[in-house]
Amino acid sequence: MRNQFRRDQFNKAAAGCVLTFVCLVHAASAQTAAPGAPVSNVVANPTYISIPMEIIVNRPAADVLKRVGKYCDIGEWLRIPCTIASGKDGEFGAVRSVAGEILVGKTELSYTYTQAVRAGRPYNLYHGTLEARPITATTSKLVYTLTFDNSMLADDAAREKDRAQKTAQFTQALENMKILAEGGTLPPAPPRAGGAQPPAAGNR
Repeated sequence: MRNQFRRDQFNKAAAGCVLTFVCLVHAASAQTAAPGAPVSNVVANPTYISIPMEIIVNRPAADVLKRVGKYCDIGEWLRIPCTIASGKDGEFGAVRSVAGEILVGKTELSYTYTQAVRAGRPYNLYHGTLEARPITATTSKLVYTLTFDNSMLADDAAREKDRAQKTAQFTQALENMKILAEGGTLPPAPPRAGGAQPPAAGNR
């Protein structure tokens, strides 16, 4: 009886030690893995905004989009380098070198693009749409709309500054598109301090 009791006590103690050891190893493993764990792309409380901009063009909508609406025409009217990185210009899934933007939607008179999720960076769901809307047989309206989540910016002042910068940049782009679509030539680009390159389109 005593021997049986001692064996039972010993087995219980051994089992407890094993369980404690396993728990400690698991905890240490979790603590070790934490610093290298991937950063989530999910934004807990997004605040989506849109920035619609437009300009009247004295040309038919189809002619306007033919002149300035190819997927890499952005290089001309935004004055930045652009090449098709994969796919075909104007087809779904085409990727241009400007911020790795992907063509995700199009009609006869518009296209929509987005930017891919990137590791270690909160995803702001950035989308842009360029559309030519007919007004009359000889006139149209170019509409550029940006949609994205700006919740990751520091405060309201930073969000307002970001909106103003994007509005100014794409308003200038629309003015450049109007010049080109109406058969004009863009004036020389203004010099940039220190020879800096123009900012890339997208998450600016």
